[in-house]
Amino acid sequence: MLQHVSIEVPPDDVASCIAAWELLGFARLQEPEELGGYVSWLEHDGTQIHLIHTEGAVVPQLGHSAVVVDDFEGTFAALSSAGLQVEAARELWGEPRAFVIIPGGHRVELMAAPPPGP
Repeated sequence: MLQHVSIEVPPDDVASCIAAWELLGFARLQEPEELGGYVSWLEHDGTQIHLIHTEGAVVPQLGHSAVVVDDFEGTFAALSSAGLQVEAARELWGEPRAFVIIPGGHRVELMAAPPPGP
């Protein structure tokens, strides 16, 4: 099980980045005091995203997280309505996919269903 992924986010983009992850179905968690307020945590179904507030944050060009959502069309529309850059991608395994650029510049793959098992 993947427990969490940490991504760097410029401090000025933290609030809008949290809002984008919330549109993807993640809920804000209280971070441990020991982390000194420089990280924000979100969680969905046991998987966490840790946003590390970082001046000069680094964003991979193609590397991304992928999220399976219950309502693909509704989530796509909500992200678009929020002013985020969402682009449909080629369907794989007969299911729609898209990519969204969230505040801070990270790519997130939006999936209607995961790949079929072996």
